[in-house]
Amino acid sequence: MGILDLLRPRRKDDAVPQNTWLVVGLGNPGAQYAGNRHNVGQMVADELAERIGAPFKSHKTPSRVAEGFLRPGGPKLVIAKPNSYMNTSGGPVAALLKFYSLTPEQLIVVHDELDLPFDTVRLKQGGGHGGHNGLRDIQKATDAAPFLRVRVGIGRPPGRQDAADFVLKDFSSTERAALPNLLSDAADAVEAVASDGLVAAQQRFHAPS
Repeated sequence: MGILDLLRPRRKDDAVPQNTWLVVGLGNPGAQYAGNRHNVGQMVADELAERIGAPFKSHKTPSRVAEGFLRPGGPKLVIAKPNSYMNTSGGPVAALLKFYSLTPEQLIVVHDELDLPFDTVRLKQGGGHGGHNGLRDIQKATDAAPFLRVRVGIGRPPGRQDAADFVLKDFSSTERAALPNLLSDAADAVEAVASDGLVAAQQRFHAPS
């Protein structure tokens, strides 16, 4: 390989496998937020990284990234946790898409969802942000492209508690007992989308229990 080959921009085919997915777990950075309901997306990212045996590492984009394959010859996952706060998630996501030469159609965002009961996982593509600041910023950064979403239900706050306060609190003791199963289900949903596509994954995870 000559110097001109080294300087020539890589084609997408050379840079990343075709069957590659950027999986972004939303949350806020810092230990004080780690157990918050708003950080459940990053908890799912941790579960996925553990499954594929890939540690999170600092990255040129403002994120921590873990990369690996679901199985030999299977989809590749680029699992990312932005270093930014939730309401500025769009910049890191756009930077990751550019770095890996991926399109928003190859983006799976895992996030908390107030409009779903706790311990529920649902999948969709596109749609409104529903007041979720992380989704709002990503939609702005991707020009409202219809990326995929794994919605992890955290339920509505009790009584008159403010929703913004609710999501920035840790899960209750009762919820923490069920949390490992919820994280496992959400990680399974990400894997199903990457392996089988959205429709097949929806048929599995939206079926009545």
